[in-house]
Amino acid sequence: MAIRKLEHLEIPRLLPDELKTKKRHPVLLLLHNIRSAHNVGSALRTADGAFIQEVLISGFTPTPDHKSVYKTSLGAQDFVPWRLLPDPKEYLQELKLSGYTVAALELTDRPTPIENLQPSSFPMCLIAGNEVDGVDESLMGMCDFAFEIPQYGAKQSLNVSVAVGIVLFDLIRQFRSF
Repeated sequence: MAIRKLEHLEIPRLLPDELKTKKRHPVLLLLHNIRSAHNVGSALRTADGAFIQEVLISGFTPTPDHKSVYKTSLGAQDFVPWRLLPDPKEYLQELKLSGYTVAALELTDRPTPIENLQPSSFPMCLIAGNEVDGVDESLMGMCDFAFEIPQYGAKQSLNVSVAVGIVLFDLIRQFRSF
């Protein structure tokens, strides 16, 4: 039997009222100093698809009301909670005090394999940083974990929105396995 592509109306999705009542996965995504509005829009779509708690925006990262973010997110900004943080370091300190772990999406000397995470690793805040410079050093010092994606080719990195997608869904897969 051939595989049949689903029609748009056949694709299972939550209704707006269900979005308000269904428990989201215990992951926050902090986008700090992301230059590209397209990367932010893509990250918002991924955050909606992964059904995470919230997207946090800081530094010079464009917000969802930016024309290019809005265009790329295809409306996801209306379904995933987001907010602008004036001081991400202060907010991360508050999160840690309330039981969150903090993780960077960054190449480091001590990467943590996502499959090694335990239930106590959640709730979690994942930080994605600048396309060129990565996660800001002042935020790296607050991290409990660092996740990296193995690279097998000549380049040493992926586009930040692609990397966010890979790691967010790996985190959700790990969390749901508990």
